[in-house]
Amino acid sequence: MDAAYHSATFRLSELDHAYGPGVHLLGDPFALTLLARLCSPKTTQPAFNQLIRRLYRHLLTAVINQEFPRERVRVPTRMASEYPQAVLEGEFIDPTTRVVCVDIARAGILPSQVCYDLCNEVFEPEFVRQDHVVMSRVTGDDDEVTGAEISGGKIGGGIDGRFVLFPDPMGATGSSLATAITHYKAEHGSNPARIITMNLIVTPQFIRTMQDVHPDVVLYALRVDRGMSGADVLSTGLGERWDDEDGLTDKHYIVPGGGGFGELMNNSWV
Repeated sequence: MDAAYHSATFRLSELDHAYGPGVHLLGDPFALTLLARLCSPKTTQPAFNQLIRRLYRHLLTAVINQEFPRERVRVPTRMASEYPQAVLEGEFIDPTTRVVCVDIARAGILPSQVCYDLCNEVFEPEFVRQDHVVMSRVTGDDDEVTGAEISGGKIGGGIDGRFVLFPDPMGATGSSLATAITHYKAEHGSNPARIITMNLIVTPQFIRTMQDVHPDVVLYALRVDRGMSGADVLSTGLGERWDDEDGLTDKHYIVPGGGGFGELMNNSWV
């Protein structure tokens, strides 16, 4: 085989930070450009959902390259009938990897469908599953988020030995995803191959919640927003003053953020 392809070397482009090794913040000018457009008040349907699709395909590509297993493969090309050396050999993504994409309704419906469809292109469809979980924020008297509760869902089986993806665009407090992951671990298997959250935007508070409640979970995000922090904090590196970083309003909306993605994706303002 060609020695240049003996192993599939992939280097993730990510930002330096002090949040820990399980957190990956992509240093990706292409994605950040599209994400800024997504967050602009000028962007509405159908462009909004088109950008969601493009960003999640891009993010999932990075996750698969970085996290998923590979196998050594020999593939004869169309030229092999005339030239016996026309055989590709190298490390490719293992198509028998078992994957679960979890839709956290409603902001996660479209991202999960995008990831599910792409996984069916990369992996054998018999090993790819999509689950659906219906959740609601629990708020206090001042509309601040105090937790989350599961009100329904369609979960197609266990997660042992599977890569479990949670593509949820906005990681604000982390309460919803933490609750969903706790439910999966308690009811559907305690030994997944890996649990990966895939967010477009997260806050320092979201990262803290996930690491406190589920330190085994791997986080991928395109941007971390800490816009409610003081100027002195914003002048420091990401996570250097983690306890002082703040990306949430009193009602737990992300700043700079991009508004309510669930409302925008569905043109439903409730």
